[in-house]
Amino acid sequence: MVAIIILLGIALLFVLFLVSIFNRFAKNRNLVKDAWSNIDVALKRRYDLIPNLVETVKGYAKHEKSTFEAVINARNAAMQVPTGDINAQIKAENQLQQSLRSIFALGEAYPDLKANTNFLDLQEKLNTIEENLERSRRYYNGSVRENNTYGESIPGVLFANMFKYQHFDFFEADETSRANVKVDFS
Repeated sequence: MVAIIILLGIALLFVLFLVSIFNRFAKNRNLVKDAWSNIDVALKRRYDLIPNLVETVKGYAKHEKSTFEAVINARNAAMQVPTGDINAQIKAENQLQQSLRSIFALGEAYPDLKANTNFLDLQEKLNTIEENLERSRRYYNGSVRENNTYGESIPGVLFANMFKYQHFDFFEADETSRANVKVDFS
């Protein structure tokens, strides 16, 4: 009788241990998804702003058609990434970020554009969105780090397949975005 009680106690402890691990996987996954939703909101605001920015710049730089097309194509590609495919979204966002840099570089070539109030207003709005994105990226990357560390260390790694552990990629700047680019809009 005592042996049965001990075995039931051990089984109960093991079940509680498994529940604890499962709950940690669920918590980490939900933190990453919550962090991504913050990024997603800022990205949608950026997507809405880009056509206005392109139209403003078009009036000054009529012969820069390929630059405008690249920005719009990158925006459309980023918007078409399926919801929930975070890794594909990160890749698309890095491409969009690179194309946006080319739009702002046009400001250097067109002094009248640099002084245009619509351009300056849109640039300020985009800067605000980019600052929000940066904060959201840091939160997201912290959540990803916690999730991935738990899923790749003991005891998580032992139960990762059983509890459908999901590895997430960090939202990092691609190599071309890390280049030292100086654009002065003052």
